[in-house]
Amino acid sequence: MTTMPTKMGMISLTPFTLLRYTLSVALLAFSIAIVVALIFTGNTRVARDANPWVALIVTAIAIIWLSMIEGEQASLVGLPPVDPDLYKDSHPITYKVAALAFRGDNLDRYLMGRQFMVLLVVFVIGQCTSPLDPTVDVLGLPSGVKFVFLDIGLATIVFTCVLGQLTTQVNASHCMIDFANNYFALFTLYVAMTIEFTGVMHSAYLIQNILAAVSGKPIQSNEPPKTGFTFAFFWGRVIMSLAILGFCVTVVLYALLNGYTMSEEAEFWQEDLRSLVQREWTELARLHDWSAINCRLFLLFGWVFHFATIVPGEGNNIFGVSDGAQAFLNYGFQGAVMTTILASITWQYAASAFPIAFMNSPVTHVLLLVALGLEFTGICAGAWVLALIQKKVMGFQYDEVYVPEERLANNHPDKEFGDDVGHLTGGGFMGHAVGSHDALDGPITSKDAIDA
Repeated sequence: MTTMPTKMGMISLTPFTLLRYTLSVALLAFSIAIVVALIFTGNTRVARDANPWVALIVTAIAIIWLSMIEGEQASLVGLPPVDPDLYKDSHPITYKVAALAFRGDNLDRYLMGRQFMVLLVVFVIGQCTSPLDPTVDVLGLPSGVKFVFLDIGLATIVFTCVLGQLTTQVNASHCMIDFANNYFALFTLYVAMTIEFTGVMHSAYLIQNILAAVSGKPIQSNEPPKTGFTFAFFWGRVIMSLAILGFCVTVVLYALLNGYTMSEEAEFWQEDLRSLVQREWTELARLHDWSAINCRLFLLFGWVFHFATIVPGEGNNIFGVSDGAQAFLNYGFQGAVMTTILASITWQYAASAFPIAFMNSPVTHVLLLVALGLEFTGICAGAWVLALIQKKVMGFQYDEVYVPEERLANNHPDKEFGDDVGHLTGGGFMGHAVGSHDALDGPITSKDAIDA
């Protein structure tokens, strides 16, 4: 039986595991081929409006940046307990990143800005790689394969998840110090915090305050209460964000209800969506089951994001805006704003305010089972293979190499996990405490961990 060395000893690579790795890598290669074919046949939004090479270059840049955004989040959420003096000299850039991110409530600010960055970059990737017309066959695919990879969009999903998200999350959650030791990570941190500073997402803070009041849990902060200009500037951005959010929701709903969607093949959805909106809001008025309301709203806004890219047609500019403004709206970036606030950050705050209710929800249990089922299929198992290759090429080392267990004897114990760890995890991998994580080089079963 084949074995693989890990931090926990030797893990058996069973034929089933090897098969999952092989099929997942093959699936990724096939997905890449489909994406490239879509781009160079002009069957994506950017490839059609600009040219295929622009779409390919933008896709490559977006995937690389997404991989940094996702990986850095894993590093920054896991590093707060570790004394920065332990890596100050060996990793000066990681030290700069930590000094900025862990000051006051900056980690929360970064996580909010980062959440918008993820959705925006994924949205850009979708504009560059998703088919405008799924009925066009790009590689002579059988109808069933075409339906799964083009109509459903599995090619773009696998391409984005494995290359842009999972690979670096795997490495960054175990090699936190090495991963953040570059100026790209520092630049990404500045961009995320700048996005938060603009106030576009600040309406989420109003939601946070409302949930805190309802739950009776005060908002934890590492900074003094806001007063004077700081107070006015903060709530001014909240009001501005509410106005932006209201405009985004109005544009998307108006586009949905009037049939202004990206795909001509989606026209049959319009009447169903109109009926859904009318029926759901009528039902919301009489329902008292908040869990049911939340599920309906989540489903509704998930569909809204999917259909956020709008094409009103010649001479039908939404609300009579200029052609330039309409061209911007057609790309659907308003979907990224409303999805970040309403379908992502809001639910993270809600889960933080009512953790037991969320964990006790049957919806949470079903979603967990679905997630575990998808992982079992091995559809994204190729990320483990790519992570191992990246680790070797980049020379990433486990954090214990720089922060040995003997640090306790040298007056550098881990800090206590507390408020400075941040209140949002951003929906990705959380970094592991040094010396307490599972292996990077392959998945570990519960039995493996116990035996080790």
